[in-house]
Order: sequence, then C-alpha cells, then structure tokens
Amino acid sequence: MILAIDIGNTNIVIGCIQEKKTVFVERLSTIRTKTELEYAIDIKNVLDIYHIRRTEIEGGIISSVVPQITMVAKLAVEKILKKEVLIVGAGIRTGLNIRMDNPAQLGADLVVDSVAALSEYPVPLLIFDMGTANTVCVIDKDRNYVGGMIYPGIGVSLDSLTAHAAQLGGISLEAPERIIGKNTIECMKSGVIYSSAAAIDGIIDRLSDELEGEVTVIATGGLAAKIIPHCRRRIILDDNLLLKGLEEIYRKNRK
Repeated sequence: MILAIDIGNTNIVIGCIQEKKTVFVERLSTIRTKTELEYAIDIKNVLDIYHIRRTEIEGGIISSVVPQITMVAKLAVEKILKKEVLIVGAGIRTGLNIRMDNPAQLGADLVVDSVAALSEYPVPLLIFDMGTANTVCVIDKDRNYVGGMIYPGIGVSLDSLTAHAAQLGGISLEAPERIIGKNTIECMKSGVIYSSAAAIDGIIDRLSDELEGEVTVIATGGLAAKIIPHCRRRIILDDNLLLKGLEEIYRKNRK
C-alpha cells in the first residue's frame, strides 16, 4: 500500500491505494501558511481515522501544482512514514510521451491523470479534470500527449459572477428541478450547471474532430460528479484517476 497525495490550489487529495484499489480518499483544504508539523498532524489524523499504521505503508508519492507547499508536504509525510517520498517532476520516470512546446510546463496533475488513463482506457483520450481550473488533456491514437485546454473552473466562475453582480448571492452547486429557472436561485443553478455541461459537450465535439478514431472521454476532479451527469456525451467518471496514476508512477520509479 502506498500513500498518494495530490496538492491542488483549493484542496489536497490524500489517499492510500494498493494495486489500483483505493483504500480511502479524503480532502484537506490547501493552506499555504501551514507548517510541516501542522500538515504532518493533519495527514496522521486521516490515517488514524482509517486505522492505517505506518508499517502498512511501503512508501509515498506527491504531485503538486502549488510549489510553496510541495516541500513542506514532502517533509511532513516523511516525518510520518520515516521513508523518502517521491515528488512527480523532473527526474521521475512516467512513460508519458509529451508532444508540447515545453514539456516541463505540463502540470504534475495532468501528467498523473494521463499516465493513469493510458494504463486503463483505449486511445485516443480526452481527460477532463474539474477543480479550481478545468483542464483537458488530449492523447492521440499513438499514445502521445499532444496538448490540451485550461479554462476557469465552476467555483471560479461562480465567485466572479457573485462578486460583480450586486444582486446575485452565493448558491450551492446542485442542479435545480427544472432547466428553466423560475427564481434567481434556480436561474443561477441552472446557468452554472448546464452551461458547464454544455461546454464539456462542445469541447468534446471540437476536439474529436482533431483526433482519429473513437474518442474515450474521462472526467475526474472534485466537481466532476456534479456536472458530468448532465452532459449529453458519453463520459466515464473516474474519481480516483489521480491516485491510480500516482501509484503507477510510484511503481515505475521504485528501486
């Protein structure tokens, strides 16, 4: 069993995974001011909740898009496991063939998503990761990572809407009973949910035109489950894609 951690801009996903089977997955808030000890306590508390002992964990791996937290989290995990922890980045074997202008610019989370998807699903592939930012990874029929998209996430869009429209307040991200809203709250919920779903359907249509063969579409990330059910295209929801990718990369780099 390995401890896998993905540090995002809003949440830190923590999970234990064994042979692609997820033992548990939890989320902590990403707080840039926390110390090594504070993160160590948080992570240890999560392990204790699931009755997982340090001796059951053979190692750890971290992917991160928040550089100022990466080393703090690494030291925190090493404080718990008493073992060196891998960080997805330069010098790590992934097996991913990246056909980008500057492969080093590709986010660690996108690398991990792509490695996991390639190990489980047929190509060509589109991978939607829905979080603070929505990202799309595009993998062609030859298993090359050829590029992608980045656009504002649902939470960012909603925050911007409520911040700039004085009469619109915050709402929960749940689909209303009907698509045509009859009050302000229903209108906002319908607009946010269905515009996001329609955007995904449209992106799939346009990207599919650029790829050869039947495209497999995967969705993951904290907000995917709220949007994907309202899409019209066939999309596979895989909540644990990141953890499975981290385990795959860990195995590739195990000494």
